[in-house]
Amino acid sequence: MVFFNTKSTIILNRIIRAYTTTSNITVDALVYSNYGKPSEVLKWHSYPLPALTPETVQVKFLASPINPADVNQVQGAYPLKPPFQLLNEKDDIKYAVGGNEGVAQVIATGDKVKGIKVGDQVIMAKAGYGTWRTYATGPASDFQVLPMTDSVSNIQLATLSVNPCTAYRMLKDFVKLNKGDYVIQNGANSAVGQSVIQLAKAWGIKTINVVRNRPDIDALRNELEQLGATHVITDDELGSFETKSLIKEWGQPKLGLNCVGGKSATEMARHLSANGQYVTYGAMARAPLSLPASLLIFKNISFHGFWMSRWTDTHNMEERKIMIDELIDLMKRGHFVEPKWTQVEWKEEPVKAAVDQGIQGYGSGKQVILF
Repeated sequence: MVFFNTKSTIILNRIIRAYTTTSNITVDALVYSNYGKPSEVLKWHSYPLPALTPETVQVKFLASPINPADVNQVQGAYPLKPPFQLLNEKDDIKYAVGGNEGVAQVIATGDKVKGIKVGDQVIMAKAGYGTWRTYATGPASDFQVLPMTDSVSNIQLATLSVNPCTAYRMLKDFVKLNKGDYVIQNGANSAVGQSVIQLAKAWGIKTINVVRNRPDIDALRNELEQLGATHVITDDELGSFETKSLIKEWGQPKLGLNCVGGKSATEMARHLSANGQYVTYGAMARAPLSLPASLLIFKNISFHGFWMSRWTDTHNMEERKIMIDELIDLMKRGHFVEPKWTQVEWKEEPVKAAVDQGIQGYGSGKQVILF
């Protein structure tokens, strides 16, 4: 009979876990092997979780939203396309896992991993990771550790890395905004738009928020004002003489944020102050942005595009940490409310149905998978 002391047992366990190719944990994932309509190309796939190695981390996913970009990715219409790869050594088909955003909890770390420990909550360090799955194993660089907090919900953490970060960067990176300065934005009731409103209020910046006219416009206006919107106007009102006079009275915006495109976006640009900055980050109207030459020649307005994935690829983890920490601190202090959301059951058909409708917009809020 062979006896092992505690130290020998630890060494033996380390050897076993370093050289085992798979773990005893089963991953359930929603995957696709080619592009197309989500309900037709997405499929449920179960496979053994790759085993821990000295350099890797194992995580359990807690929540993951369904964003329009996720749907575009499955359709093959999004610029960022995760590689198709073998998820399991027994697979004969290469898959990509759906989902770009989510929050997970660390369940194991390799011996050489530094800065991440069991129990930490993490988000993905880059887009395209594949978050519609129950577990994942990857190098520590795949994950970003979140500050420990009990006062921020998993929903807030799961929806942190796309919309709030996009709003944060656009407000920070294009023009220096001082307290009392104005920003104008369209799509103000979108997830990014609501993030802009809340960040601006926390930082003492005023907002002019453009939304599409609708029967319940007074209810929407009240909802956005409760979040901190300074003014809410409709796209029908945007080009009127009265609105032009009002904006001059309020204070002409130094920054414009456009996620719509088309005629409304052109009208919004006319309201910027001289030397203003205009940032486009979406094209919901699927119409081009036409710009009068006078805005460039006489008002010297600068026009930019912004994509959060590109920012992440060109900035280091420390810069992202500063941003994430500040956003979570604002959430802890009540400056960022939990978004409206509806739960998506973690089963193949409910998720596929939710993904299919994810590009259309829905009144009940963001769809979130809870694992």
